[in-house]
Amino acid sequence: MEKIQVKNLVKIFGDNPKRGLKLLEKGHTKEEILAETGLTVGVNDVSFDINANEIFVIMGLSGSGKSTLLRCLNRLIEPTSGEVKLGDSNITSLDKKELRDVRKHKFGMVFQNFALFPQRTILENTEFGLEVHDDITEENRKEKSLDALEKVGLKGWEDKYPDELSGGMQQRVGLARALAVDPDILLMDEPFSALDPLIKREMQDQLLDLYEELNKTIVFITHDLDEALKLGDRIAIMKDGEVVQVGTAEEILTDAKNDYVREFVQNVNRSQILTAEDIMIKPEDLLYENDGIKTAKYKMKRNGLSSMFTVKGKRKYRGIIRLENLIDAKKEKKDIKDLIENTKTARPDETLDELFGDMADLDVPLPVVDKDNNLLGIIVKGTVLSNLAGEDD
Repeated sequence: MEKIQVKNLVKIFGDNPKRGLKLLEKGHTKEEILAETGLTVGVNDVSFDINANEIFVIMGLSGSGKSTLLRCLNRLIEPTSGEVKLGDSNITSLDKKELRDVRKHKFGMVFQNFALFPQRTILENTEFGLEVHDDITEENRKEKSLDALEKVGLKGWEDKYPDELSGGMQQRVGLARALAVDPDILLMDEPFSALDPLIKREMQDQLLDLYEELNKTIVFITHDLDEALKLGDRIAIMKDGEVVQVGTAEEILTDAKNDYVREFVQNVNRSQILTAEDIMIKPEDLLYENDGIKTAKYKMKRNGLSSMFTVKGKRKYRGIIRLENLIDAKKEKKDIKDLIENTKTARPDETLDELFGDMADLDVPLPVVDKDNNLLGIIVKGTVLSNLAGEDD
């Protein structure tokens, strides 16, 4: 799957946009250009890369240029200047036929207002994007659409009409329609902003589940910082047509590039955003099930530790061994496996808010494990407190 590269992208609305472009190049501001020419600068010299298979969130307030930028990626809005590349293909220089082919096969789009046809059934709405594909039979079109509806949790609703569905369900249809085409890239323009908070959270969770399952690149537009921090592998923050910062949630929260970004994040509840993966560290050393008692004592002494985490093989988490138990082990003729204590563990995607209860009861760091129980890292209480305080470790 190809990477998206955006380089020096500009979009100016109005007659004779080249005049506005010249003024931009001379250093005139968006406001000065509007006052002098009546032209509106929608996107101003934007450059960034979107990695394959990541959720890239573009966030900004109304009028920041985020939706204009999204539509420039597949040329629903024609850029005034600059480049958009998809792999080796320059989207901005494609002819009409080439552009249609790229849109058909590479891009899917989900809109805020659902964009469903009221006279069509849910299945027929889902099939709509496939109808322009001459190489897909009617039977195959139906099969792909039913599969997409099942992926978004709407199996059994295919014969209903949009007015029989809730707002959240209608948005699922819009998502299914985009997925049915099986594009490499999903462009999502504030798809959940019209939904009530509970349904919005459910849709966010479902999108993350689908992302893990389908392994697609997602470009997601929002004005909601909490949504951006929850969904984005990386986030681009826009203001007045410019991208003022690109970074991970952790980078945005802890290393704001200017006052505008700092104001955005100052009221964020960090405990609901930062995850175990964000703050975990690698343990200084590990014990292995096949280590002997002497080896275990030596490792603890060398690292100045009174306990150590134990794994089987390379990373399979087993538990913790305490120095006090090692001291008596030889007398009692115990094997190192007999000394392993079970401990609470955390998933990498658990938020600090979810971890507080587990951390409070522990007198040792909290191990972070993946779904296969492989040890990924550990969380120290001091790290939690410093992150919540907004300090750098």
